[in-house]
Amino acid sequence: MKVKTFYELDVWQLAMDLAERVYNFCKTLPQEERFVLSDQMRRAVTSIAFNIAEGQKRFSTKEFIHFLSIDKGSLGEVMTQLILCNRLGYLEDERLERSLKRCETIDVKLYNLALTLRRKPPKNKLPQL
Repeated sequence: MKVKTFYELDVWQLAMDLAERVYNFCKTLPQEERFVLSDQMRRAVTSIAFNIAEGQKRFSTKEFIHFLSIDKGSLGEVMTQLILCNRLGYLEDERLERSLKRCETIDVKLYNLALTLRRKPPKNKLPQL
């Protein structure tokens, strides 16, 4: 099945789910963390789904792949923030493990999507005569 738009992509749907979970988690952080850590986590996690959408709407596959690469960086940032929250005692070990597994699933899907896009021949290339 050919994907027509970003919201049909499993990876976008998983990124949106992760963003929703992180937003809900940020509501539980102590007041002193809500302006720095919470803000940074929210920006990093939302950029994943945002960049998938923006990249898919660009004119070239190369641009889409570039946005997926940025997503992998944002995902690493979110994972690090979750680990920090665990170290600071804000996030239980079990919840951290579940969250990291979700992040790893997204990571693999971003990579596989980029690989799939790289394999597709350019649409605007003229046929050889």
